[in-house]
Amino acid sequence: MTAFGRAQGDSLDWEIRSVNHRYLEIAFRLPEPFRDLEPELRELAASRIQRGKIDATLRFAAGHAGVAPRLNERALAGLLAAVEDIRRRVPSAGALDPMEILRFPGVVQDDAENLARFKAAAQTSFCVAVDDLVDHRQSEGAKLDRLLRERLAVLEETAASIRDLIARQGDTLRERLQGRVHELAKQVDRDRLEQEIALLAQKADVAEELDRLDIHVAETRRSLDSNAPCGRRLDFLMQELNREANTLAAKSLLPQAAHLAVDLKVVIEQMREQAQNVE
Repeated sequence: MTAFGRAQGDSLDWEIRSVNHRYLEIAFRLPEPFRDLEPELRELAASRIQRGKIDATLRFAAGHAGVAPRLNERALAGLLAAVEDIRRRVPSAGALDPMEILRFPGVVQDDAENLARFKAAAQTSFCVAVDDLVDHRQSEGAKLDRLLRERLAVLEETAASIRDLIARQGDTLRERLQGRVHELAKQVDRDRLEQEIALLAQKADVAEELDRLDIHVAETRRSLDSNAPCGRRLDFLMQELNREANTLAAKSLLPQAAHLAVDLKVVIEQMREQAQNVE
C-alpha cells in the first residue's frame, strides 16, 4: 500500500515510503555510523508491517550534531603508507587532497559516547516514523475497504440476475428447440425433445458455481471484517471468484447470462487490483 512516514529530531531525519508488494521487503539507506542498527530496525518494522515494499532513509547532519570527529590513527597511517608507495612507483602522481583523506572510509571516527546517544535517538525516531507510516496505511486501508465492499455488492446483484435468468432457462431452451425442430420436420418426438431439453439444461446448470460464488463473497466480507492482515487471503479469494466467473461464462447458453458473467469478471478484476494494496 502506498504511504509515507516521517520523523525529525536532533540532526536526524527519517523518511519511510511504502509501495505495493505481495510480501514484506524492507530496504534501508543508513549513514555509515548507523549501519549496525539495521537488523534491529528491520525487526521493529516487521513487527508493525506485514506486507509491502518499504524504503527507509536516515539522514544525519553530523556537522550540526555536536559529534566531535577524531582521526583513526591506524587507518590514517595505513592510507598514507599506501599513498607514499604509489608516489615511489608513480613519481608523476599529484599531491593528495586532505579532504579526500578525511572522506576515506574509517579515517574519521565519531565520538563514541555522542554517537551512541544518536543511535538511540535514531531508533526512537524510527518508531515514530513507522507509526506515521502505519497511520497513513490505515487511512488508505479504510478507503480500500469501502471500495471492495461496494464491488462485493455489485457481484451479489449480478449473481442474483444470473440466477433469475437460469431459472427461466429451461423454458427458453424449449422454445428455441421447438422453433428449430418445427423448421426441420412436421412430426416431432415429444419425449425425445424433452430429453434433449433436459440434457441441455443439465449442461448449462450453473447453480453450483453460483453457490460457490456466494460462499467466496461471504468469505471475502469476513476477511474484511477481521482485524488481522488479510491481503494474501484476499488474493486467493479473488482467484477463486475469477474461476467461478470463467465457468459461468463458459457454461451459459443464454447471451444475457454470458454478458452478466463477463460483467462479473470485470468487477472481480477491479477487486483483484485493489486487493494488491491490502496488507
